[in-house]
Amino acid sequence: MLATDRPEAPAPLAPVTGTLRRIFGTDLVPGLAPELIVRDERGWLPATELIGGRSLDDLLAAAARRWDAQPHAAAALAWKAYTYWLALPVVLGWLSARRVPLLDPADVLVRLDEDGPLITVGLRASARIAVLPTDPLALAGAAEVLVVRDEAELLAELRRSLLDAHLEPLLAAIQDRVRVGARTLLGSVAASVAQAVLRATDTVAGSSTAAVATLLGALGVDDLIELVPGPAGAPMVQRKTCCLAFTLPRPKLCVGCCVRPS
Repeated sequence: MLATDRPEAPAPLAPVTGTLRRIFGTDLVPGLAPELIVRDERGWLPATELIGGRSLDDLLAAAARRWDAQPHAAAALAWKAYTYWLALPVVLGWLSARRVPLLDPADVLVRLDEDGPLITVGLRASARIAVLPTDPLALAGAAEVLVVRDEAELLAELRRSLLDAHLEPLLAAIQDRVRVGARTLLGSVAASVAQAVLRATDTVAGSSTAAVATLLGALGVDDLIELVPGPAGAPMVQRKTCCLAFTLPRPKLCVGCCVRPS
């Protein structure tokens, strides 16, 4: 067989996109770019524009219009939507193959869409991926692959890129505009991570409760949710903070909300 006839190597994020396909039953997942990578950046903005630019004002205004929400509730709901889609590929990458796409703001692209999922998240092709030394990608020598020593360092990179470099500066930018508590916002991060793990339970081997504990512990948000038995006995997320959806003109109590119906 000629070298040119060899099949292409699997894409580095194939374990993530494959898990997404099994969960959602499609390659077109609302809130995420197809195959996660944005090849044509027209119409997309780097996440640095959310943290330090006017695009955050546009996002908060779009959320206020969508839900007819007061500023603090609009901010909490926009954050909840963004952090779910942002965290999902990272969680699934760690779960499925210990491949963690790194979410440094300059490597994350976003698109605002008032008629769609509000905000869609994608990655630049140059975005880095953290892997363990045993991963086949570690031998490839590609510039976008970061080889870490062990599982602890992999989790540290996950925290650094998702929380320290990305979400904490975004949280500070939101609080410069709106009065909303850090625990309220970080509670949505904890819930998003836990829900992502639970959604992948049928597609990824291992204990979902142990995976939730590991990831939330690495992020330092393990006190913001707990897993409790659901109606069918499977674990479900019980939040200890609220996303403020109950304050909307048409109040909503999410599954696992800490606000109890009166």
